[in-house]
Amino acid sequence: MSEDSLFERGLKVRKEVLGEDYVNKSIAGADEFTRTMAEWSTEFCWGALWTRPGFDRKSRSIVNLAMISVLNRPHELKLHVKAALKNGLTKDEIKEIFLQVAVYAGVPAGIDSFRIAREAFKEMENG
Repeated sequence: MSEDSLFERGLKVRKEVLGEDYVNKSIAGADEFTRTMAEWSTEFCWGALWTRPGFDRKSRSIVNLAMISVLNRPHELKLHVKAALKNGLTKDEIKEIFLQVAVYAGVPAGIDSFRIAREAFKEMENG
């Protein structure tokens, strides 16, 4: 499979999960320094991984929320909370993920994740 086809597949999935406006702004905002990372993540994260069979988008979102929470990446966490809702998770399911994070990875990680998720929910409700 050529790199272009992986990138195109990744771009399609990325827009479906994160929203076309967000992805278009992200791509438009890339400069000479950041463009390579943007293209690489689109190709490999979204094209090679998110299009694989065997794990649906909801399941991938569950795993991402837990990992990104534990890694303390608030910007990415907020983005993926919004994506998780689009991928079929409920607020209650997201709550359970972050409770499990708190037990297994530490209460501060859980508390921060709840705060970030609440911000994401508000942003989605306010359009």
